[in-house]
Amino acid sequence: MLVDGVAHRTIWLAPDGRDVEIIDQTRLPHDFVILRLETVEAAAHAIRSMQVRGAPLIGAAAGYGMALAMRAGPSDGGLQGAYDLLMATRPTAVNLRWALDDMQRLLAPLAPDARADAAYARAAEICDEDVAINRGIGGHGLDLIRAAQDRNNGATVNILTHCNAGWLATVDWGTATAPIYLAHEAGIPVHVWVDETRPRNQGASLTAWELGHHGVPHTVIADNTGGHLMQHGMVDLCFTGTDRTTATGDVCNKIGTYLKALAAHDNDVPFYVCLPSPTIDWTLDDGVAQIPIEQRDGAEVSEMTGRTADGRIETVTITPDGSPVANYAFDVTPARLVSGLVTERGIADASHEGLRALFPEQE
Repeated sequence: MLVDGVAHRTIWLAPDGRDVEIIDQTRLPHDFVILRLETVEAAAHAIRSMQVRGAPLIGAAAGYGMALAMRAGPSDGGLQGAYDLLMATRPTAVNLRWALDDMQRLLAPLAPDARADAAYARAAEICDEDVAINRGIGGHGLDLIRAAQDRNNGATVNILTHCNAGWLATVDWGTATAPIYLAHEAGIPVHVWVDETRPRNQGASLTAWELGHHGVPHTVIADNTGGHLMQHGMVDLCFTGTDRTTATGDVCNKIGTYLKALAAHDNDVPFYVCLPSPTIDWTLDDGVAQIPIEQRDGAEVSEMTGRTADGRIETVTITPDGSPVANYAFDVTPARLVSGLVTERGIADASHEGLRALFPEQE
């Protein structure tokens, strides 16, 4: 997608064809910084520190992390060590495990001197596949926006998002934003209500940044505003992403998604979750009971970072000294609150039967 009129992905090979470059998302929205990753340790740090984030992008970064590891030490010990290091970076997003398992299955049978080239090739394929998957999600989600436009007699379609499920969370296009970008490019009038999404403010800092650079009309709102907007008929659709979806359609996403789904259900607003198939965890059937919920550093809640009037980037504390802080990073939205799951193969009912109809090979 576009940054100052120039097309970018979120991760790519450096000109030397060996190192990996990323957009440092911890520096957005105030600074656009490109980082070079030269080692698997650097890739692991990028994932852990959220310089790259979003389930699909985490998987892609893990793939390239394995490639960097195989360049440095392609022995069996090096392969297992890289797998373990990267697997420990983030517990919730299933794409991380999917990409690492995929790379390990490919690399383990190969001779050590063949592993680096194979790893780089597969990492590039994972990235290209992600772009194609997200473009497919966008096409199916576009049908939902067209239908909403028809219901509005051609008026602007107002879409509410939560967190960042945009192109910054993937390799390109995004999941929840892919339909929005396609609608915008098709000339359909859309407007996006962008939840700020505390505590990391990934809506205000990332979704708003990318929509603005691509020219999509949007408005940043406090997290607690969405229910009010729905009550007053100001939201036509909700689109969110997901970090892990069970085989029965429960959806784990950024904390606060569950509350938006409840408000949407109470106000008859369609609530759709846009997901690439690698985000489906076919081993789970109860999201609330089985999905591990990451608890992150309390400083993400107690501190805020922003740009001062004189241009300095400063971090300030907003809670009283000594007040304990809990920072649950995700919650689970039960399938009963989800209008549909928008995948690259079509829109599925949020149920075991709905998902298996689109992915029969998972039986």
